[in-house]
Amino acid sequence: MAKHSSKRKFEKPHAHRDTHDQGIKAKKHLGQHFLGDESVAKDIADTLTYVGYSHVLEIGPGTGVLTKYLLEKPTHLSVMDLDRESIAYLQSAFTLEHKLNDEHFTVLEADFLRYDLDTIYPGEQLAITGNFPYNISTQIVFKTIEHKERIPEFTGMFQKEVAARICADHGSKTYGIMSVLVQAFYDAEYLFTVPPTVFIPPPKVDSGVLRLKRKEGYQDIGCAQEMLFKVVKMAFQQRRKTLRNSLKGMGLSDEFREREILTRRPEQISVQEFIALTAAITEDIATS
Repeated sequence: MAKHSSKRKFEKPHAHRDTHDQGIKAKKHLGQHFLGDESVAKDIADTLTYVGYSHVLEIGPGTGVLTKYLLEKPTHLSVMDLDRESIAYLQSAFTLEHKLNDEHFTVLEADFLRYDLDTIYPGEQLAITGNFPYNISTQIVFKTIEHKERIPEFTGMFQKEVAARICADHGSKTYGIMSVLVQAFYDAEYLFTVPPTVFIPPPKVDSGVLRLKRKEGYQDIGCAQEMLFKVVKMAFQQRRKTLRNSLKGMGLSDEFREREILTRRPEQISVQEFIALTAAITEDIATS
């Protein structure tokens, strides 16, 4: 079951453009909103437990506000960004200011969604964190699931509604595809809400910080991952209909279609029930 932490309180002032944007212009097409509040940056750095891995990848470091707090942790840090201005700053002024070397810090100019993660710390476990661009944040989560065997922990900042959706429990209006597919493999915890005033420039909505911790049994959840994704997506495509209607296209047997669970709507089905249902559907299809 997902966890939800208490509401975080903020002290003014928040973001200060003169001290935190480093003269780097936020690019709208990259979805950039630079973090400008030191206390939030420190708290995000503290969301990782640093247990079970010795490498961290920060996505979208921007002006390095979160980066400098991650560097205080007992880990090797790699940062990845598409913005050449940010990369140039992190490779020069930031590196000199913090007296960094390749032994502890690596700067990568790359698109995380296109990057081959096997080239970062090959064969090693790594955690992911960051102030994620809103426009690709869900894709970052799906890529994390894809590489879950190497990513035991994941934290970061999302648009609040997206973070809440990922951590939602069944029965909630926000419970959906992301909730089920993430929580099948990770324990999800919504940590705290962040107001627009801590960013440069400020977005129009609140943000939320979450933590995902990989489950011990992630390698064998009880059903095939591809089939789980198919069942969950079909179920939520017609959210207001019962599973009996939304899963018509699965080719289920008449006997199977009489099961009680198919009389319910998808938001009423827990993650474990979706896993059990997927395994049962797989068996029904194989024997029909």
